[in-house]
Formats: sequence, C-alpha cells, structure tokens
Amino acid sequence: MTGVQARTRGEPLVAGVDEAGRGPWAGPVVAAAVILGSTVPDGVADSKLLTAARREALYEQILASAVAVAWRAVSPRRIDATNVLEASLRAMREAVHALPVGPEHVLVDGPWPVPGLSVPQEPVVSGDRLCPAIAAASIVAKVVRDRMMATWDRVYPGYGFAAHKGYGTRLHRDALARLGPCPLHRMSFAPVRAAAAPRLPLEMSPNSHWDVRPEANISSADGRNVGTPV
Repeated sequence: MTGVQARTRGEPLVAGVDEAGRGPWAGPVVAAAVILGSTVPDGVADSKLLTAARREALYEQILASAVAVAWRAVSPRRIDATNVLEASLRAMREAVHALPVGPEHVLVDGPWPVPGLSVPQEPVVSGDRLCPAIAAASIVAKVVRDRMMATWDRVYPGYGFAAHKGYGTRLHRDALARLGPCPLHRMSFAPVRAAAAPRLPLEMSPNSHWDVRPEANISSADGRNVGTPV
C-alpha cells in the first residue's frame, strides 16, 4: 500500500522507530523507521525474541508490504564523539526523516523522545513488544546491522564479527586481547580502551573506514534507496 492509498482510506500514517546495536563494543548503531499501514506480517514481534532465520523472513515481508521503510546507521567514530544514546537518537531521527512517506505520528521504542522531529511522537517503554510498527522497525534494524557486521567480518578478519556482531562475548574479548582494536571498535567503551592501552594509538579517520556500505542498496517499499551511514 502506498502513502496516498493509506490516506485515501483514512488510515493514519504511524511510524514505529527502533534501534539495534547500542550495547556492542564494535560496529554502528542502526535505527529503522517503518510505516506498516493496514498490513502486519504474521509473526512480527520484538526482534530479540525471534531466530535469525525468522527475522530474515519477516524482514523481506516487511519491505514488500509496508507503506514505507527507512534506516540509518551512525558510525563508531560518531558514537565515540558523543555517546551511544545520542548516537541512537540521531540514527532514529535520520531514519524517520528518510521515510519516503511522511508519518503523521511516530512511536519511539524506549523512554526518550527523539530530538528534532517535526511530527508528534510518543516514547513507548518496551514498545518493540507492544506496538507492531516498532517491532517491525526492530526487525529491520537488527537484520540490517547483522548483515553489515557479516560484511565487516571479511574486512577485519579474526575478530568474529559475523558470529557475535560486535557484542562483548568471550570470543570477542579474546580477539581483542590478541589483535587489539580495529577501526570498527568503539574506543569510548571501557573493554576496548583497556585492550588498546598497551598498544600504539590507532589512526582512525572518521570516514576512511566507513565508505564500505554493505547495505547501501536496502530499499523502501516503494523502491527508493534508503540506507546510508551518517
């Protein structure tokens, strides 16, 4: 369904927005915004409650049926320059602004409103378990980020990014101890700083390692390209 069809039928254009990747030691934080309209794919739920295979299947269904879908990623360097909460809210704002159909209302996962939105919004604690649009956004954000980390695993082999997605697992901790941080790591996170301490300072340009865009061709339901790191 297009945005024009939804308006013609009198259906409100409500976007759900959620993020993935606040906790990992490496990689971007990714946020997605989804306007579902009247079609909710069967099984849409909080992405954390779904298997990877189920998330992938629902992701394709969401892209095919939603009124609009968009996502944005904020790089590790921007996370380090501010903090991960600000980076998450920035990614959410950019995802909403990237929607090819403007929402009339935005439902935000969590307790914090998103700064800079020009439409009414409502923070919803545990929204990914309560609101289908937020749950759909959580699935899109998680799948996009997981795919990105699988690609980064080939750029920076040895860390196991495809397996742990940048989270602080034992595998990741052991790799950090052995190899030290790479440009994908968040130097503002204590375990990463500790691993870097005995080593020479890393030369990490904010952009030199962020031009690899493994999900640059993710598109909205109307076929527009909507994914770009910010």
